[in-house]
Amino acid sequence: MPPIKEAIRIFKKNHGLLRTSEAIRLGIHPRTLYQMRDQKIIEQLAKGIYRLAEVPDFSEPDLVLVSKKIPQAVICLVSALAYYEMTTQIPHFVYIAIPTNARKSSLEYPPLRIFRYSENSYISGISIVKIGGYPLKIYDLEKTLADCVKFRKKIGMDIVLESLKKYAQSKNMKIDKLFEYAKLNRVEKILQPIMETIMSR
Repeated sequence: MPPIKEAIRIFKKNHGLLRTSEAIRLGIHPRTLYQMRDQKIIEQLAKGIYRLAEVPDFSEPDLVLVSKKIPQAVICLVSALAYYEMTTQIPHFVYIAIPTNARKSSLEYPPLRIFRYSENSYISGISIVKIGGYPLKIYDLEKTLADCVKFRKKIGMDIVLESLKKYAQSKNMKIDKLFEYAKLNRVEKILQPIMETIMSR
């Protein structure tokens, strides 16, 4: 099989997105990669990340790009609220969680807000969602809300209250699950009066 044809097959098998190191490991020669870029078969999304041009645009390209560049990243806080449509805020950053001991990323774009999570908090509540067929890690809704309460001083109490009100109005409220995560984050005593006030209205 010609190198470019084989490279396209490899890209398709990987949701149309590869880091340079992955492409080489999967058998694509760097020369083939640069040929494909020059012929506009692939496009460079960021340093060291290529996307197959024929693949449809991702609905959330920034989230996909961050997840590809930083494999340990879990989408969290305001970015996760926006994904779940639990806030009217448009995030100016991609909010990600990484483990306490993880190396900080040097990604230039998109702008990031990085939060370091303890091991228990980092591994709890991770969901895998697909955006344009590409899988990425994001905290489930209840974990996201509990995390927002924990980091309320960093993201703003107005965002926390708005998201909890929207959650209380939703049909799929899982209050026990929410308080489990609040207990993990040691914020159940802060969350309880807030939810009591919201639910009594």
